[in-house]
Amino acid sequence: MSFEKLGVIKQLLKSIKDLGYEKPTTIQKRAIPLVLAKSDVFATAQTGTGKTAAFGLPMLQRLRKTTADESRAIRGLILAPTRELSIQIYEDLQNYAKGMDLDISVLVGGKDIETQQKLLKKGVDIIIGTPGRVMELVSKGVSLASIEIFVLDEADRMLDMGFAKDIRVIHPLLPKRHQTLLFSATSSDKVRKLSKLLLTKPDFVEVSKKNSTVETINQVAYLVDTDKKAALLAYIIGSRNFRQVLVFTKTKASADSLIAELKNDGLKCGVIHGDKTQAHRLKTLNEFKEGKIKVLVATDIASRGLDIEDLPFVINYELPSIPEDYVHRVGRTGRAGKDGIAISLLDIYDVFDIKAVEKLIGKKIQKEVVEGFEPDKSVRRKDQDEVKIKSEYKSAEKKQSSKKYSTKKSTFKKLDSKKVGTKKPAEAKKAPASKKRKTTKRD
Repeated sequence: MSFEKLGVIKQLLKSIKDLGYEKPTTIQKRAIPLVLAKSDVFATAQTGTGKTAAFGLPMLQRLRKTTADESRAIRGLILAPTRELSIQIYEDLQNYAKGMDLDISVLVGGKDIETQQKLLKKGVDIIIGTPGRVMELVSKGVSLASIEIFVLDEADRMLDMGFAKDIRVIHPLLPKRHQTLLFSATSSDKVRKLSKLLLTKPDFVEVSKKNSTVETINQVAYLVDTDKKAALLAYIIGSRNFRQVLVFTKTKASADSLIAELKNDGLKCGVIHGDKTQAHRLKTLNEFKEGKIKVLVATDIASRGLDIEDLPFVINYELPSIPEDYVHRVGRTGRAGKDGIAISLLDIYDVFDIKAVEKLIGKKIQKEVVEGFEPDKSVRRKDQDEVKIKSEYKSAEKKQSSKKYSTKKSTFKKLDSKKVGTKKPAEAKKAPASKKRKTTKRD
């Protein structure tokens, strides 16, 4: 099936053809006709399956008829969990809307709010932003009363980041008759609960099973000692000539430490995390996309919202604290049906954490050893002895308690049997003697 058969207009067909879109993905095939039919949609699909085009193309098509700037009101609102994702959606929609008379703005923190207010006063058709910044603008007088299409992208991530309250405040400010599109990588209980609040008789689109990774991603793990991880990472990138690789760490501190070691190894690299300014993050990301730097080190702030065309490699230097974040990390590669490789470096701590990931995604991840970086089998986890002692203590305590209980139980049985054995038949039949009632002075 082609985009044309889905009902996409010629202006958009030309734009997406120039972008290299040939055939629609599964989520696009199923969602675009529903959005064009003005239905509320609850869609779940894996990261990297083309969700932005699934809601972006029909949204642009529906809102293409604009009014004069003097009376132009905001008719489309897209909420995203992070600044990076908001900017990515904005760039995608701008590319789709080439040649169309539509004004699109991105509203995120880190930018001057007064400048954004002036921009909105001139007249904007679609705004894309984070819930926090949209709330700020609403408090300063921005109206959402003319919204026709309301989109929540990465709804599960927004709820995880604590934006539920903001969404509940924003929703009543929209007109009663509007279309809501809820897109999520996963379908958690919290997401379903939110959908019941926001959606009216929605059509459900489920492209993949919950918390799964796409089949085009080849996942592998290398066993290594903790102190050799950085050296192994540099060796893999250099020896295999990785031209572009996204590396994830668990914390900001480990990201900064790793970037210093990679630079010492002569690799051109950059880092983005929560302590970096928005300007720095955007500059570094653009340099990575343009190929000016080979390695981008990031915390989970970048696990969603990064859409890097043809990104071939993702490496988990450290596994995430939450298994679900593994799915979003590796989802940066293998996007839109293209092949990708996801590598995880596992030390003695990670080998236990990877089990939770495998259980979540429903598949085993192949584990290998790189020659020259074989893990030392004599090395033990720092907490291993402590855990063992605790488990042994609990086991001994449980056995002792069980022994006492069984001893008491057998004693009771002996006493009962002795009591029953000495009891006379006549005594058993005799009725219990009634107690004489005590009297008081009043009686």
